[in-house]
Amino acid sequence: MPANLPPGLPIIPDGERPFSPLPDRSAAHRAPFEMSPEDFEEAVSDALQLIPAKAASAMDNVAIFIEDDYTPQPGEDPDTVLLGLYEGVPLTERDSWWDAGSLPDRITIFRQPILNICASRQEVIDEVAITVVHEIAHHFGIDDDRLHELGWG
Repeated sequence: MPANLPPGLPIIPDGERPFSPLPDRSAAHRAPFEMSPEDFEEAVSDALQLIPAKAASAMDNVAIFIEDDYTPQPGEDPDTVLLGLYEGVPLTERDSWWDAGSLPDRITIFRQPILNICASRQEVIDEVAITVVHEIAHHFGIDDDRLHELGWG
């Protein structure tokens, strides 16, 4: 593991996690919150600003994208819903040959699933922040179990 990435690095913006008392995520009876793609992109950009400077500077060869929805892959449950997805090689698993022709890691934030579980602009902002931090943590090699322990699940 690189010296600048301590084990279990807690990514906690300014020492606190955004609080988000989200409503029941299975509330299919409710219409999705409406937010323009531009406003959603701004929420993602704002969430990236929550990443501490030291952690942001340690990020390497990663690109962040916004897509409307996740399409389950062949062999995956067709009802799979994701808010975000990290695809790549975590920093903790890279060796000296890793960067020889490697494509950037990819973090995708899925707009519609987030809007589907939120009832207000503030809930969208909070959920986007949680999702962005969660996916960036995967870039640092932090798994879902540890993220749940830290409250970023």
